[in-house]
Amino acid sequence: MIVSQPDIQDIVIIGGGPAGLTAGIYAARSRMKTLLLEKIACGGQILTADIIENFPGFPCGANGADLAGLMLKQAEHFGLVISTRDVKKILLKKKTADPFVIETAEGDRIGALSVIISTGAGWNTLSVPGEEKLKGRGVSYCATCDGPLFKGKEVVVVGAGDTALGDAIYLTRFASKVTVVHRRDVLRATKILQERAFADKKIEFCLKSVVTEITGDKKVEGVKVKNIITSVEKTIRCDGVFVLIGQSPNSAEFKETLKLDEKGYIVSDEGMKTSVDGIFACGDVRSKPLRQVVTAAGEGATAAVSAQHYVEKLKGVEYK
Repeated sequence: MIVSQPDIQDIVIIGGGPAGLTAGIYAARSRMKTLLLEKIACGGQILTADIIENFPGFPCGANGADLAGLMLKQAEHFGLVISTRDVKKILLKKKTADPFVIETAEGDRIGALSVIISTGAGWNTLSVPGEEKLKGRGVSYCATCDGPLFKGKEVVVVGAGDTALGDAIYLTRFASKVTVVHRRDVLRATKILQERAFADKKIEFCLKSVVTEITGDKKVEGVKVKNIITSVEKTIRCDGVFVLIGQSPNSAEFKETLKLDEKGYIVSDEGMKTSVDGIFACGDVRSKPLRQVVTAAGEGATAAVSAQHYVEKLKGVEYK
């Protein structure tokens, strides 16, 4: 397979969330020939976050879409080229000096001396009867996207992490009642979010319970839940269900190419180097203990610098 010289990039970044955009900022500032490929819209999951309170520099918090917009503007300011493409495969090098070849669903073949993967992760589903049928008709995975649709109505939030409780609190702006369903009797969210949720009179908790079905014909009418201790089932009447039970990595396209952990996350070292020399991973697609905007940004910077050093060494211009 031959890729003509003008089409070869120094660095191709796959994914335009906080990690990918930060990598783009650093790579572009270093005057590397860099192309970022994003199949939908730059910003990643923070596009759906109403408020991000723990990103440094924003003492009153930042709206997720606004923060993503600032990152995008900064990256483009330094000359990062962004293209809407859906990456399907990375073809490995036959020789060290050869480029990687990135194949897209649109039929493109793009050459890259190095690759940074920052494809993030997607929301998990309940996989219960009624969920697929009622998606977009009361079943949602994004409170900030769909919360305003439930003004004066009752909703259920499934999950107990930071996202679930943060979104439950957010939903009280619109809903008359929010019921949080969780399989255990303790919550995983940070203490400050737990304190806020327990203090909110609009929020109720259905603990030690699992959702077994989402009911309704043309729209959500309720959820069936079962107590995992007593096996007693009941129906919670509601108009909406927000499923917020974690994520799975967007790594399927790379499972034949890179080493993944048991959950499908890409394995990489502290320099973001993967099992393949010249390919780096950062952000939520990477195996790591903490998935936050701030860690994604830091990893994006590290990945860009590592990729830069790799490319400069390949070209014989590495600073020593």
